[in-house]
Amino acid sequence: MDDAPPVLVHQAITHDSAIRHVTGAAPYIDDLPEPAGTLHLALGLAPVARGRITTLDLEKVRNTPGVVAVFTSKDVPGRNDVSPSLGDEPMLAGDEISFHSQPVFVVAATTRRAARIAARLGAIEVEQEWASVSIADALSTGETVLPDYAFRRGHPEPAIDGAARRLAGEIEIGGQEHFYLEGQIALAVPGEGEAMFVHSSTQHPSEVQHIVARVLGLADHQVTIECRRMGGGFGGKESQASHWAALAAFAARLTGKPCKLRLDRDEDFALTGKRHDFLSRYRVGYDERGLIEGITFEHLARCGYSADLSLGVVDRTMFHSDNAYYLPHVEIGSKRLKTNTVSNTAFRGFGGPQGVLAIEQVIDAIAHERGLDPLDVRKANFYRDGSSVTPYGMEVFDRATLLPLVEALEASSDYRARRIAIAEHNARSPILKRGLALTPVKFGISFTLKHLNQAGALVHVYSDGSVMLNHGGTEMGQGLYTKVAQIVADEFGLPLERVAITATRTDKVPNTGPTAASSGSDLNGMAAREAARTIRLRMAEEAARRLDVAVSAIRFEDGLVHGGDETMTFAELARFCVLERVSLSATGYYRTPGITWDRAEKTGRPFFYFAYGAACSEVVIDTMTGEMKLLAVDILHDCGASLNPALDIGQIEGGFVQGLGWLTTEELVFDNEGRLRTHAPSTYKIPVASDVPAHFHVELWDEPNREDAIYRSKAVGEPPVMLAISAFMAIADAIHALAPGNPVQLRAPATPEAILDAIDRQRAK
Repeated sequence: MDDAPPVLVHQAITHDSAIRHVTGAAPYIDDLPEPAGTLHLALGLAPVARGRITTLDLEKVRNTPGVVAVFTSKDVPGRNDVSPSLGDEPMLAGDEISFHSQPVFVVAATTRRAARIAARLGAIEVEQEWASVSIADALSTGETVLPDYAFRRGHPEPAIDGAARRLAGEIEIGGQEHFYLEGQIALAVPGEGEAMFVHSSTQHPSEVQHIVARVLGLADHQVTIECRRMGGGFGGKESQASHWAALAAFAARLTGKPCKLRLDRDEDFALTGKRHDFLSRYRVGYDERGLIEGITFEHLARCGYSADLSLGVVDRTMFHSDNAYYLPHVEIGSKRLKTNTVSNTAFRGFGGPQGVLAIEQVIDAIAHERGLDPLDVRKANFYRDGSSVTPYGMEVFDRATLLPLVEALEASSDYRARRIAIAEHNARSPILKRGLALTPVKFGISFTLKHLNQAGALVHVYSDGSVMLNHGGTEMGQGLYTKVAQIVADEFGLPLERVAITATRTDKVPNTGPTAASSGSDLNGMAAREAARTIRLRMAEEAARRLDVAVSAIRFEDGLVHGGDETMTFAELARFCVLERVSLSATGYYRTPGITWDRAEKTGRPFFYFAYGAACSEVVIDTMTGEMKLLAVDILHDCGASLNPALDIGQIEGGFVQGLGWLTTEELVFDNEGRLRTHAPSTYKIPVASDVPAHFHVELWDEPNREDAIYRSKAVGEPPVMLAISAFMAIADAIHALAPGNPVQLRAPATPEAILDAIDRQRAK
């Protein structure tokens, strides 16, 4: 029984819910019918960023019409802790306030409006203390949420000091709000006995299960979490969805009624973490050609009041501080700073974009100082034979993809001719300056915590030949369900419509990792394939017996089962298997091979493989106003042997635009009291359709993965975010035209104000 060549895999197949998405027929949690007697929850929020509660008077809250119950931390039956690991995130604040708008109490009422009105009547008096808000504040206190961490190779300080050329600088990198279309939401329904069922908009159902059980004082098997789809996640629903699910389950447990909690947009902004913002400091030494000889980075990350996922996020910033470049003598260090702000968390790229942006700004600074084309400096520093080991000791074994991909985009985007044309334009245009940049991406694929690199799946074949598929991955619009269904359908030789895509549930597939780190298809696709192959072999053995041929002669194709000159339908074989008591249900399991990273020893292989890409962006800026317009984008991205080119191109386009928002328009502003001032679409600007240029061209690099990933594909979720760094560097290139030969100091996001500041500094030089 040889594997047939894939029929559906590698094809551009529509997302399974695409039509339902655009017609509004796809049900999200807030669309589900509410069980009879459902109560609605609202939160009472802390009025300051730091202090001790001296008075909590909830009498007016309890007396509000429609209110059924009011709960505080004293009512928690289990542990008042919703942290992913370190026990440093209370579900409801007790005596101590750690950030502005921290939840203090929860109201359960017969309507959402009644709950929200009542929640505003709580009297919370706090003995206010000075709040640490900024990176500068945190440096002054010296407080961190985790210990400092660094890795080092060679002798960077002597290499820098002995280099022909040296530069030093600071890079300001802003955070980013997830701004998913569907906000944080959970619906908890009490079951028989102490059982609890929760609909949660989460990327990590197993973690939500563990945390809900912890808060309720139950065993995990008494809690079931389900997620059919999310209206976007981007990392914001990896660890942080647990808080709202736990509150809903907590209220449901104490009232005995179904309870629903949906944050509105302002609350979602104030109560959920963002992409980590950084101040990155560097020193670099290089030769006359711009070749780096030694470099040091110190990444100062603002983490918020608790650790959340800052260990992995900031580690990944460090892992990607090389991007595509060999750094012979290097030290990369980090501080995870504690502030009285909401805890920052996972965001698409998981710290990698900040590291890539930092090294790309260093490369640009070197090129500007030497009067060289930044692309030439980039190519000179690429990983290559003999210089192919990362600062953390991993061989870049697939480096041969990097230079050909970049040079292919260089040619197809007409980069060299455009640089000449832009130089001529800038020479005759005193106000409007154009810029062009072509930047690469090398992104490591795998969770850097080894135990997360595993997945399970459950497959049933029914007696009519239809298939039910369940796995631990979650669907947030990226098309994971469709890709995995393509894989299972191909394994059975069935059309896609014969495979049912079902909601992710913890009582079907246990102990799963989050759908994150771009690994959803890699992990869940492999697990589902293993389950399907187990059943297919059992069915092939029955078919071989009935058709009197060897098992090796059985083929599953086009809904038929072939053996020698005989054929039967897949449905017929399924019915025969049931009659002969052949099991048509199987679990599948996969763990990524070769992941060996030892964080304490700073040795091993944290990534299964690397995904590559490159983008060429052209911009124009108005030097009088700081306004910027993106004129053209060309992208060439490496998805290996793409599982579904249509879905992958969609991910690339969306990832680029989201990265563009992070780097140009999305600015988070906290005041000195720790209150988030950019808390709604009126004050926080994500990209809109008009920000995407008419020339936006995406192509896939056609080269199978060198590692044995699912059908030799590569992950695509996170790497495209970093393609947008080309637009940021193009802005810097335009500013550089004002004073050639001087490195540009441009903070991210490059808002008009940031561009004007950089222009002023550039002109001063």
